Amino acid sequence: MKFSKFLIKKIFFILISYQLFFNISKINAAEEIKIIYSIFSRTITVNSLKTFADEGISTKKLRRILKATGSPDTEIRSVLNKDFEVPITIASKLMYSEIGNVFLTRLSSIIHPSRADDQRTGMLALRASVIQAIYQGNGKINLISFFESYPTKTIILDVNALSKVMNKVESISELLDFFTNSPLEKIKTN
Repeated sequence: MKFSKFLIKKIFFILISYQLFFNISKINAAEEIKIIYSIFSRTITVNSLKTFADEGISTKKLRRILKATGSPDTEIRSVLNKDFEVPITIASKLMYSEIGNVFLTRLSSIIHPSRADDQRTGMLALRASVIQAIYQGNGKINLISFFESYPTKTIILDVNALSKVMNKVESISELLDFFTNSPLEKIKTN
């Protein structure tokens, strides 16, 4: 009798363990980007953005959003496809450094998961996306690979928050240069 109770408990434990460890649902990458501007919002798919970046073909919805930027398609495609080469170890050090935390905190007000109520969740999603994209890109990252590695289905892109940051910096290239060159040189020497 004791043996059968032990066997039943063991089988029950194995079934529960199997469900926990082997039926874990895969975390999907971002499928859509919800662009919020004031009270308005538009949603585009990451796939349509990738197709535009690769081939220059855009959907009607994406075309309207791109037209609103006032930038030529070639310039937008160039920004989407621009590769930044960063060794994964340096990226990891940067993402966990004090300056990395400041950068992630500020960026999490612009780009964050759709249901994130706190900055910490946004920071963690950004950190995971950057490190995963660099890992999958063998030391290279671009905006498309960043979006494809984002750990939630929907990414929120807050244009109002982006405008506030852009008002403090003369150009996006100045911002990218600061965050990709200056901290990396410090980390490389440490």
